[in-house]
Amino acid sequence: MLRWLIGGGREPQGLAEKSSVQTIGEEQIQNPYTELLVLKGHQDIVRFLVQIDDCRFASAGDDGIIFLWNAQTGEKLYELHGHTHKITAIAPFSSSDGTEGKTDLIITASADRTVIVWDCTSGRQVQKVSCFHSTVKCLTVLQRLNVWLSGGSDLCVWNRKLVLLCKTSHLTDAGISALVELPKNFVAAAVGKELIIFRLSASNNGSEGWNVLEVKRLVDHQDNISSLVSVSDLIFVTGSHVGELIVWDALDWTKQASECNFWDSSVHPDVQPEIKLSQSPNETSVQHLTSDEECVFAAVGKGIYVYNLQMKRVIACQRTAHDSSVLHIEKLPNRQLISCSEDGSVRIWELREKQQLPAEPVPTGFFNMWGFGRANKQANQAAKKMQENTPMYFLELVGDLIGHSSAVQMFLYFGELGLATCSADHLIILWKDGERESSLRSLALFKKLAQNGDLQLKL
Repeated sequence: MLRWLIGGGREPQGLAEKSSVQTIGEEQIQNPYTELLVLKGHQDIVRFLVQIDDCRFASAGDDGIIFLWNAQTGEKLYELHGHTHKITAIAPFSSSDGTEGKTDLIITASADRTVIVWDCTSGRQVQKVSCFHSTVKCLTVLQRLNVWLSGGSDLCVWNRKLVLLCKTSHLTDAGISALVELPKNFVAAAVGKELIIFRLSASNNGSEGWNVLEVKRLVDHQDNISSLVSVSDLIFVTGSHVGELIVWDALDWTKQASECNFWDSSVHPDVQPEIKLSQSPNETSVQHLTSDEECVFAAVGKGIYVYNLQMKRVIACQRTAHDSSVLHIEKLPNRQLISCSEDGSVRIWELREKQQLPAEPVPTGFFNMWGFGRANKQANQAAKKMQENTPMYFLELVGDLIGHSSAVQMFLYFGELGLATCSADHLIILWKDGERESSLRSLALFKKLAQNGDLQLKL
């Protein structure tokens, strides 16, 4: 059962309201997050969480305010005011200087067409820029070059002191929606359906001058690119609003693989088919992508999918992971995934290998169900052999965190400190390991009693 440590949260959604295929009861043996802290302060939708270090994070949203929090205690460290409209992007920027040492900064962009750099140690505003002609939609820090990029109607390159080094000419009114760093000082920018490759270069004459040059445009997507993630120095991946996932070579920008049938049950025979006349954009859109070196984890519509990069196919999926669109997904250091949704829930999944029986039949199509022809028999044997040599996986629901009353926008994983979630209900929740927190309280109480005992003995 969940224990509320700080009051003021709205009533948790009842499990009876859930209509998804999988449900989980109150006895969630593998779910450690049995305590929660409710953090108040925001006056509107909280859309962004960004980690500053091992125990601090920042939150921002539609009220234009940025809060800095302690992930261990839930203490509000700073309340940062400087924007007049909603926050549209936020990024951490830890910078090293020979004289000042390491400085923890965050950069925020707003619909008021300004960008502000904040000092996380003092909570003070370091610098503010108001020269933008449109809203900045994304920010990316290139730590290796000690610069950062802002994407809107154009691409701008800045140093840590907010000096503009260079910029592109006006791209489109829609502007850049996402950016990802590529090897050898290249950057990929999502602009509508197109993926534009830019090259950054410093001037050779020793001056502060920089150049940004458009190198190539990739037009393989059929609809607007909605998600962009770097897997390694060799691979990056994009996803679109119509459910396309494309794997790209990060060095020569060629297409290595693609998947565009996430919602098609014939492609994923393990999934119960659904009869629908058409799919709405929300049901097929790739809302978020994350990855490790082996797989890409995609939030597509209401479902989550595990795409193996070596096999170039989906190896596990939950088509109805939540009742509404999945907005954010992350892979934990173990074999677990966490997803959050518009339905207000946060769910924990474990990727497990299926135990297959040697004599398990392998369907390879509609006609093969009736055993038509010798060719079908041979095909069945070939498919059966392939299945025996290929491990099969499934996603099992092992935890269901019900605390928010509206759409959960995203979350941050802090290891043993727990999980931070933000929502349209204006709240942030810190989910804690109940056993660990109870042990810490018992230890603190024991130390206090021991200290009191020593004091009495001295008296």
